Amino acid sequence: MLGLMQDWPLLCHRIIDHAAKFHGSRRVVSRSVEGPIVETNYAAIRARALKVAQRLEKDGIRLGDRVATMAWNTARHLEAWYGILGIGAVYHTVNPRLFAEQIVWIVNHAEDRMMMVDLTFVRLLESIADKLPSIERYVVLTDSAHMPQTRLRNAVAYEEWIGEVDGDFAWKQFDENTAAGMCYTSGTTGNPKGVLYSHRSNVLHAFMAALPDCKGLSSRDVVMPVVPLFHANGWSLAFSTPLVGASMVMPGAKMDGASIYEMLNTYKVTFTAAVPTVWLMLLQDLEKTGQKLPYLKRVVIGGSACPRAMTKTFQDVYGVEVIHAWGMTEMSPLGSLCTMKPEYAQLSGEAKLDIQQKQGHPPFGVDMKITDDHGKELPWDGKTFGRLKVRGPAVARSYYKVADDPVFEEDGWFDTGDVATIDPYGYMQITDRSKDVIKSGGEWISSIDLENLAVGHPKVAEAAVIGVSHPKWAERPLLVVVLKKGESATKEELIDFMRGKVAKWWLPDDVVFVDEIPHTATGKIQKLALRQRFRDYRWPTAEAAE
Repeated sequence: MLGLMQDWPLLCHRIIDHAAKFHGSRRVVSRSVEGPIVETNYAAIRARALKVAQRLEKDGIRLGDRVATMAWNTARHLEAWYGILGIGAVYHTVNPRLFAEQIVWIVNHAEDRMMMVDLTFVRLLESIADKLPSIERYVVLTDSAHMPQTRLRNAVAYEEWIGEVDGDFAWKQFDENTAAGMCYTSGTTGNPKGVLYSHRSNVLHAFMAALPDCKGLSSRDVVMPVVPLFHANGWSLAFSTPLVGASMVMPGAKMDGASIYEMLNTYKVTFTAAVPTVWLMLLQDLEKTGQKLPYLKRVVIGGSACPRAMTKTFQDVYGVEVIHAWGMTEMSPLGSLCTMKPEYAQLSGEAKLDIQQKQGHPPFGVDMKITDDHGKELPWDGKTFGRLKVRGPAVARSYYKVADDPVFEEDGWFDTGDVATIDPYGYMQITDRSKDVIKSGGEWISSIDLENLAVGHPKVAEAAVIGVSHPKWAERPLLVVVLKKGESATKEELIDFMRGKVAKWWLPDDVVFVDEIPHTATGKIQKLALRQRFRDYRWPTAEAAE
C-alpha cells in the first residue's frame, strides 16, 4: 500500500520560490565585483533567475546541459544558479584558483556549453579559451558600462543578455533525481573527479544543513557565505539560507580580513562559514585594530582542521560560538558538525575545547562507521583509528564518467580516505588523511593533532606536519612552521611547548621554519608538495626518536 500524499518533486528552484513568496523582502547584500555594495531581495532574485532561465532556453540550453560559472559570491551568481537549475540544466562551479591546465581539463571533461564569468577572471579565460572547444558563449557577469573588450567567443554582458527577455517564464518540470550541479574535487593526486548532485540530494542536504544541531539557521539570521560557491557546493549556503528565509550578505571578491570585517559588522551578520585561513586573516586584523564582533553569533569552520587556538580566540575574546565541521565534495558536502549533545553540554573551558577539536556528529541523512583495512568495523571508543566510511542520500555513488572507482564500495559505503576515531556519543575526529598519517615504528601518529598543538603557540601563524623517512622508525614527524610577522622562535621552544600534551614518541623530531606553506585551491595544506620538498631531508640524528 502506498501513501496518499501529493507528488511534489524536491526541485531546487522550489527553494527560491519559497523564499520569494514568504520572505520576499528579505535583503540580499553583495559587494559587487565592480566595487559598490548593492542590495536586492529574494523576490527580485527569483524574478531575475526566471530571466536567466528564459535566456538560457533562448540560447538553446536544454535539460542536462552543463553551464559553468567562474564567479565570486554575489547576488548575480546566486540568481544564475537558480536560473540554470530552473530549466533542468546543470550548474558547474569552476574553481578559478586551480591551475590553468586543471581548469581546461575540468571544463572539457564536463563538456560545458556556456560559461558565466566575473570580470576578475576574463583574462584568465582568454588565456585558455582556445583549449575550451565546447564553450559556445561567455556571459560576463556585469553591465555594458563595465564590459571589457574581450576576444572570448560570443561574449556578452550579463545585464544586456537577460535584458533581451521579459521574465514571463515558468520553471520546467522534471524528475527530482535529475542532475542539478557539478563540482570537481581539487585533484591533489591525479585529475580532478566530478561529483554530480541531483535536485533531490541538494534539497535534502539543505534541510539537513539548516537543522539546529547543524548550522541552526532561521529567518532571524543574517548569513554571510564567505566560503565561495565554487568550494564543495558552497557548503549548501546557496540553498539552506533561502530555504529558511534568512538574509544573505555576499562578500564578493574582497576576502581580506578588513573587508570581511566590514561586511560582518555593517550588515550585522549573525552566521558565517569559511576555511581556517580566512579566519586567520580576520583574527589578525581584529588583533591589530582592537575591533570586536558584536553581532556575530556562530561561525562554521571546516575544509581543514580548526586549530584549538582559533576556537578559543573566537569564543573567549569575541563571544562567537565555533562549530567545527567536516565534509567532502562527494557529500554535498556536510558530513558532521560539532554541536553539543546533552552529554557534553555542561562542559566549559579546556574540557569543552577538547570536544570542539572533534569534527562532531553527523545529522540525519549521514551514516558513518570506521573500519580496518580489511573492512572490519572498529569500536567507538574515541581512541581506535580507522578508515572513515559514509553513506546517505546526499553522498555520491560514483564519479562522473568514472566506472568502478574502488572508493565506492559494493555494499554502498563511500571510503572517504580519512582516518578517524568515533567516541561513544558518536563524535567523530579526523586524525589524518590515510595518505598523510605518519607510521612510526608500526604505530600511527596524527599529523593534524600535532599541527593544532603547534598553532596554539603564540608565535606561530601556521604549521604543517609531515612524515619523513627515518632509518630506525620508518617515518618520523617533521614540523614545518610559519611564524607570525616579526616573531622569532627556536626548535626547542616549540617542542617544549608541545611536550606533555601528546605522547612523548609523537613529538616532532625536528622543526623547519619557512616563509610560506603551500595550499591547494581550496585552502588546504598541500602535504604532497611538502613531502616532495623535504624528501631528501636528513634528520639531525638518526636516533632522535628514542
